Amino acid sequence: MSLAVRSALCAALLLAAGSAQAAVTPVPVGQPLARFANLKPGVHRYLRFKQAGDTVRVADVWTREVRFEDQDGQRRLHIVQHWDGVGAAPSDRQLDSWFELGTFRPLTHVRRTQKDGAAKVEGYAFQPDKIVGLKDLADNAAKDFEVASPQPSFNFETDMEFLQALPLAAGYEASIVFTHPGGGPPAAYLFKVAGSEVLNLPGGGKVDCWVVTADYNHPEMPITRFWFAKGSQVMIKQLSPLPDGSGVIGKTLLY
Repeated sequence: MSLAVRSALCAALLLAAGSAQAAVTPVPVGQPLARFANLKPGVHRYLRFKQAGDTVRVADVWTREVRFEDQDGQRRLHIVQHWDGVGAAPSDRQLDSWFELGTFRPLTHVRRTQKDGAAKVEGYAFQPDKIVGLKDLADNAAKDFEVASPQPSFNFETDMEFLQALPLAAGYEASIVFTHPGGGPPAAYLFKVAGSEVLNLPGGGKVDCWVVTADYNHPEMPITRFWFAKGSQVMIKQLSPLPDGSGVIGKTLLY
């Protein structure tokens, strides 16, 4: 192979590598999201389950509600969540999260849990360089919490609605900085549109979906897959294989 041919081949490979890197779209906090208008006021309820072979065990029903409300004189996005256990057991976990309109920039997040009869409240505020405990929230067990955020972060507890607001399309890949409020420092996670699939619905209906994948920065682990309806981009289904291969943890939209 001549020197000229080798040089041309190396240049082509470098260009291809650069193009592959450029295909990943960073999603910075504070910029308007392309499809924020997909978020509509209303409630979605998901059945959470574990499936091993043909055996399906129901965990609970997860309710997620999107609201648009005024707070401190400004119109904002408000997402509330709660879990209802099997057998009509009372919900033992509730989340209350506020965001900047249009950008999904997180403002505050309050988690209320109850275990063995003991109630716990944890509240957090997202700041440009850190996530801190809410000082003025009554009984806040996390009032002294503080973790550095070298770059602003989105709230991982509302990832389903956040992904709904992205410009999902064939080949789209997004790098998103997320953190679980109360957890470790933020990190960037890669979400990829791996393809599309038509899901069959009860009663004979069908819904065309984007299939989105994520490894949550653990490439050695099985990949999680999400199915988002192509029109509304509402999440229809999610499957996360268990590490030992014994089954999957899943969520599916009820209504």
